[in-house]
Amino acid sequence: MVENSNNTKALEGLRVIDAASLAAAPLVATYLAEFGAEVVKIEEPQGGDALRAWGVRKDGIGLMWKSVARNKKTATANLRTAEGQQLIRDLAAEADVIIFNTRPSTLEKWGLDYESMRHTHPHLIYLHITAFGEGGPDSDRPGFGTLGEAMSGFAYTTGEAGGPPTLPSFMLADGVASLNAVYATMIALYHRDLRGGGGQKIDVNLVEPLARLLEQSVLTYDQLGINTTRQGNRWAITVPRNTYRTKDDRWIVMSGSAPSIALRVYKAIGRPELVDVPEFADPQMRLEHADEIDEMVANWVEARTFDEVMETFSREQVAVAPVYNAQQLLDDEHHMARGTFVRVSDSDLGSMQVQGPVPRLSATPGRVEHLGRDLGADTETIYTSWLGLEADEIAKLKAAGTI
Repeated sequence: MVENSNNTKALEGLRVIDAASLAAAPLVATYLAEFGAEVVKIEEPQGGDALRAWGVRKDGIGLMWKSVARNKKTATANLRTAEGQQLIRDLAAEADVIIFNTRPSTLEKWGLDYESMRHTHPHLIYLHITAFGEGGPDSDRPGFGTLGEAMSGFAYTTGEAGGPPTLPSFMLADGVASLNAVYATMIALYHRDLRGGGGQKIDVNLVEPLARLLEQSVLTYDQLGINTTRQGNRWAITVPRNTYRTKDDRWIVMSGSAPSIALRVYKAIGRPELVDVPEFADPQMRLEHADEIDEMVANWVEARTFDEVMETFSREQVAVAPVYNAQQLLDDEHHMARGTFVRVSDSDLGSMQVQGPVPRLSATPGRVEHLGRDLGADTETIYTSWLGLEADEIAKLKAAGTI
């Protein structure tokens, strides 16, 4: 990880309220917190964010919670009560960004929807991430990333030919949506702070950001009337491109997306004469011989060990990479040299290795200062420092179950 000698934080002074739960919306606040924003995670007093109990746990501690809640302060507020709703409005008056993923009808009922807040909080960047986005018949339906992965077109094109649509084994739609929401937030802040504009609402859902990355399928259908089908690990627009098993039962991937790199494969597998054969050299004609080319490469790889394959392809400057499991990923020399993963001390787990901030900034790099904290760990501090509440007022809120 690149060290920051002057300790400058790019987003220092930016205040963010993370009043969301689970993955996509809270991830936005995580990314902002890595670069210095003061992020306050608002949770229900009883149980907190569902992410605390989601996924793999160790000693009752949710591992994803520890990572996604990194660098955040945590305070509680019962948004189902009028007092809790008012606390959020008061905090929003002191914040730059507020993040929700609650259904529109619920936010409207609570008086925390954008229309209810825009006049009293004209400076506020209001980020709302939902399953389907606002304005259509599905606006108020509940949903998770799995639905986005299906409705975006991703699952339809993923999987073995003739097999079922295949879902990813990780939160793909949530992750893509969160990245879109981060840059949207920075655009809105730029408009507000450098262009003299006011606050505004950002509407992001779990379908459209991933669908944007599947544009090839839409273009193909719109212009040619063809629905792209599942082809396993092959791709209809380039060959060779697949996963290949080595003699010693390791897996590698190869991509011939650039014509010059695709032609290097022939030399690497001992068939340099094919470079001068149009059927194998021309990018479009290669697609007509995809089965033959793929089988040729697979047979060559299958007859050699992983080390032999990697050495040969690397020497010939073929775009090749190993297929890693988690242990191999962490042990990779390149990732170790770059500090891709960082080990962070933690009072609950002792320490945990997590993905470091992405991307890398030379002058103001992100950092992981701490992992997710206990429920309500900063409640009194936040309500005192942000809102000026006295100890007796905080005690009354606690007694009433508001915090």
